[in-house]
Amino acid sequence: MDRRKFLKSAGVGAAALGVAACAPGAAEKVAASTFEGNKELEGSMLQNYPGIGTLGYGCMRWPQKRGEDGRNHIDQDEVNRMVDFALAHGVNYFDTSPVYLGGDSERATAEALNRHPRESWKIATKLSIFNPTPFEKCLEMYKRSFEIFKTDYIDYYLLHSISSGDDFKSRFEDSGIVDYLVKEREAGHIKHFGFSFHGHQEGFDQMMALHDKYHWDFVQIQMNYVDWEHPSGRNTRADYLYQELDKREIPIVIMEPLRGGALANIPADLVDRLKEREPQRSVASWAFRYVGSFPRVMCALSGMTYMEHLQDNLESFLDFQPLNDDEKQFLWDIADRMTDYPLVPCTACQYCMPCPYGINIPGIFKFYNDNVTAGTYVQSKEQKDYARARRRYLLAYDKAIPTVRQADHCIACRKCEKECPQNIRIPNQLRRIDAYIESLKRETIE
Repeated sequence: MDRRKFLKSAGVGAAALGVAACAPGAAEKVAASTFEGNKELEGSMLQNYPGIGTLGYGCMRWPQKRGEDGRNHIDQDEVNRMVDFALAHGVNYFDTSPVYLGGDSERATAEALNRHPRESWKIATKLSIFNPTPFEKCLEMYKRSFEIFKTDYIDYYLLHSISSGDDFKSRFEDSGIVDYLVKEREAGHIKHFGFSFHGHQEGFDQMMALHDKYHWDFVQIQMNYVDWEHPSGRNTRADYLYQELDKREIPIVIMEPLRGGALANIPADLVDRLKEREPQRSVASWAFRYVGSFPRVMCALSGMTYMEHLQDNLESFLDFQPLNDDEKQFLWDIADRMTDYPLVPCTACQYCMPCPYGINIPGIFKFYNDNVTAGTYVQSKEQKDYARARRRYLLAYDKAIPTVRQADHCIACRKCEKECPQNIRIPNQLRRIDAYIESLKRETIE
């Protein structure tokens, strides 16, 4: 289905749903928060599905602070403050995993949420088993989540990061854990059962073929206005994923609506285009309004580390204004232009870490991407102030990434590549960045 045909089939429904969700009675109006230092916000939270705020909280990036042991730990007081603010403004879906933040995300999330009535929040957590594992070990992880959240039911339970039918079979079906979880759903201990997906189209089709057998209650996919037609690596186009789930009427949870923050930090000339149309809105708001405008989207997850992230995202979803057909086409044109930039499609998920050779993989990619988007990327000797730009870039690189953790230390063991949900050929990208750095050092850049 091409863009225009799809807009005709989905766009009108999205607009209608968006208006309905903002109508009186769709979601309780919330008054300005009384929390000290918080921005005053009012409005109704968008609900594409009744009872679920469309803005969801991804709990993989909780704020941290340095402890007495000299190491970073989750800042529980700040987590509590942000959870309170989120709940007060209609955010009630919290997505975590036993492996996030070194295994501490579930604990911190539970500590914050259990200060509120159980019916006021919905928890989504995962069976984060990434290799064939005995039933007993899978069961241990599953049961542990109940203990941490002090609950007798989990609202949304996911099989974590499936790439194909064969992957699903070896990790979850062969051990018998899937049959067990289906029975747990029947018993009411799991309210909704689904999976998150990263992989090629054939693998997704294989999982959809299992819908008649397992009756997926929801599916979590990567979707944003860039991945709609320009997915990274071996990932599947988001338009295809959405359409396949939509026609089966399966609710969708969105991960990476900002593509790991990249869509909040796009190239400067593209920022100008967005600001020309909506001067008062943030760059990130376009990405959130995009995913919220599709009616099958139950929830769009955002890993909001700081209060200003939460407040800005709330402004997009309170009294939500869905994108019209022209605005969607405008974003697709922006996405087309973004493919002209030599960016690495890293979402900073940290799955590639730790590197056995100490390389700061996401840090290197972030430094490189930030300079490309900011226009401080040194392109040639012919550019204005080349010598100054070259020196500044190299000094900044050494400051941001310690020498022993830089790209030139990669030996292409490819351990990281196997873990990357974006299917980035990480050693190749590190080699490309290292070659660029060397060309600056030797002044061989053309």
